[in-house]
Amino acid sequence: MNAEQNRIALGENANASAMDERAVASRFSKAATRYDSIACIQKVIAHEALNNLPQKLSGNALDIGCGTGVHTQALSERGANTTGVDIAEGMLSVARESFPAPHFVHASAMSLPFESGQFTTVFSSMALQWASSPAIVAQQISKVLSHGGVAELAIMVDGSFSELKKARKIAQLVEATTPMPSTTTWVNAFQQSPLVLTRVITKDYVDSHSSIMSLLHSVKGVGAGETGKKQPPLSRRDIKKLAMAYQNISAVGSELPLTYRVSHFRLEQR
Repeated sequence: MNAEQNRIALGENANASAMDERAVASRFSKAATRYDSIACIQKVIAHEALNNLPQKLSGNALDIGCGTGVHTQALSERGANTTGVDIAEGMLSVARESFPAPHFVHASAMSLPFESGQFTTVFSSMALQWASSPAIVAQQISKVLSHGGVAELAIMVDGSFSELKKARKIAQLVEATTPMPSTTTWVNAFQQSPLVLTRVITKDYVDSHSSIMSLLHSVKGVGAGETGKKQPPLSRRDIKKLAMAYQNISAVGSELPLTYRVSHFRLEQR
């Protein structure tokens, strides 16, 4: 059963899902050349996720949502024969230029183009939150993960960007970030698949910014903007209102915090 058939079977709107994925791919492709210089908190989260894996790996490893290939390369340096997949061609172009050793493939987590049981390790950090169906993602990971294999996934979940959402509401601005599945939604998806969920740790990672513009650029600059109906750009008046609201409700001294809520999942194929 392919990804479109899976979506139909689960009662999802396949065309809407495909459109969402194209929008996400376009945003991240545009962000590719500047991503590594901006994605500071993303690097911290990925580093922690990598630390949950053994320092020495063997067999084949898959990095889902590999982006610019930095963490795909890290898996390769641990000894695995590594493949990175991403929906954003722009990201893959940067990855291929930077790291010749790993193999990079244009593909979606919703439809992984690999043989059953091909990988002993599956890794993903800060990518799967953009998939339209956790259930399909779980089934796809189960398909490609070998018997005795391990998946280590860091997924941003509902509760992220809480300060920004609250400040926009107080400033009477429309919500602009994309709703994300909750940790519970992902747990249910994994438990309904053949995978065995052995660990869940949910943590808040807090990024800090000196101004509201810096904070907004940190989100948009890495491609993590809204995926729904495009909102008009903020006016100077809107930005001033937003900055005032943010300062009043969330500022710590002169810094504006932005929370990324991330669930670290460990899954095994038994």
